[in-house]
Amino acid sequence: MKKSFILLSFLMGAVVLSSNYLVQFPVNFYGLNELLTYGAFSYPIAFLITDLANRSYGKFVARKIVYLGFLIGIGFTILFSTDFADYISIRIAIGSGTAFLMAQLIDVQIFDNLRKKKWFIAPLTSSIIGSTVDTYLFFSISFYGTSIPWFTLAFGDLVVKIFVALMMLIPFRLLLKTFKPI
Repeated sequence: MKKSFILLSFLMGAVVLSSNYLVQFPVNFYGLNELLTYGAFSYPIAFLITDLANRSYGKFVARKIVYLGFLIGIGFTILFSTDFADYISIRIAIGSGTAFLMAQLIDVQIFDNLRKKKWFIAPLTSSIIGSTVDTYLFFSISFYGTSIPWFTLAFGDLVVKIFVALMMLIPFRLLLKTFKPI
């Protein structure tokens, strides 16, 4: 379990770092530049990691993975993608940390409460609610009061996150067999 714990924690940190970097880039196709960023495509993987850990090792281990992934991801974000001379960059780091921690801890609790339902209910419900909390907190903290169209970007990101959460049910189901349930 120790190898899985470390692997999942580092994967979580990598997802946070890549999402924090990718959120800076709008999707410039089909007029989506004010509706969507590339961060929406990578972030839902964090919920997959949390949900697999929760299903296999329980909510206490899942929370530890969230905390360690948070430290790794935010540490890397501060080191590699935060420009301390840029106010927005600092707000992105603060918004990311706050949103990530709140959304992932909510995901862990909701998943744990629903774990005895059909296999897809817990990961889907917890990911959708967690994604909604994450999106609102991140975009409002990072971009409220700026010229960035944060509300429309948040809406677009949330739609993609929900779609990706649905798609993450496939690897969730397949990967369940590789983790030993508690």
